[in-house]
Amino acid sequence: MPEIHAHRRGALATLLHENGVDALLVTDLLNIRYLTGFTGSNAALLLHSGGDAKTVFCTDGRYTTQSESEVPDLERVLDRASARALASRAAGEPATYGRTGFESQHVSVEDHETLKVRFDKVHLIRTPGLVEQLRLVKDDVEVAALRAACAAADRALADLLEAGGVRPGRAELEVARDLENRMLEHGSGGPAFATIVAAGPNSAIPHHQPTGAELRTGDFVKFDFGATVDGYHSDMTRTFVLGAPADWQWEIYDVVYRAQEAGIEAVLPGAEVSEVDAEARSVIDDAGYAEQFTHGLGHGVGLEVHEAPSLAATGVGTLSAGMAVTVEPGVYLAGRGGVRIEDTLVVRDSGPELLTLSTKDLVAV
Repeated sequence: MPEIHAHRRGALATLLHENGVDALLVTDLLNIRYLTGFTGSNAALLLHSGGDAKTVFCTDGRYTTQSESEVPDLERVLDRASARALASRAAGEPATYGRTGFESQHVSVEDHETLKVRFDKVHLIRTPGLVEQLRLVKDDVEVAALRAACAAADRALADLLEAGGVRPGRAELEVARDLENRMLEHGSGGPAFATIVAAGPNSAIPHHQPTGAELRTGDFVKFDFGATVDGYHSDMTRTFVLGAPADWQWEIYDVVYRAQEAGIEAVLPGAEVSEVDAEARSVIDDAGYAEQFTHGLGHGVGLEVHEAPSLAATGVGTLSAGMAVTVEPGVYLAGRGGVRIEDTLVVRDSGPELLTLSTKDLVAV
């Protein structure tokens, strides 16, 4: 899709103009993928504010054929030391690349010193976060990939439940691998992150790593998992009960369910991210479980499973239409069990678009 990548580069060129920068040396591979479509493991991009005619892409000889296919619309240079090669290119044309920014958040001190030498007469400027600023709002191509990743996760979970894969006697780790394999069957390129299956008391550990612990009747079983499609990640959490739920399980599940509804309803363009967190957190606080909700409400999701914005009490900024975020409140009772309910959604003017569609009713398996 060269046209979508060209559009993104055009938007970045506008940002460069606004920041008084002639060009930007892009070295983060996810940002390079976002701007060019390149999926290899070594590359750099020297993007000029004047447009693609002055923009240069560099990778090494291993990716000659791949880069011809994935980056057909830019001048390509082959050099193992991609960033240094483009720095030398800029140094040879100081009138064109006189003020060049670099992604200081992704460059080590040692590499920075090397680049300064290579850029020579070019003024090297720290310009952190410019591409990430664009990545905050997803375009239609990105949302389609997110939607497909969420669908793969939804279908895998439905298959797992239908096949009786969540039952007493199975180990957490066994169930996690089963779920990951089913996501692959439904089009996932791989898990978005290490799948969490947490049973019984382990469900009270927010980021428990699956073990050989067996699922038992009466347990909460918490699943936190996601798929990837075209590099984009889904993220979903569902919590089930093995057998008939006890009164305490009904109680905390209902609290988390209502908190998540409140958080989702607050996800609107212009909303302060800290206020979205507060809307959901107030439900849990009012129910007497303030100390048992120990993390932020959510986060952005896209080419990374955790990216800006942060929906948390300490979060800064407002939501915009097109942002993709999670909403994931939880209550965790140490030694007993915990509940988290999480969805991936897209901020829309008319209200959030839910991408993860598995039921959120309390399911007794």
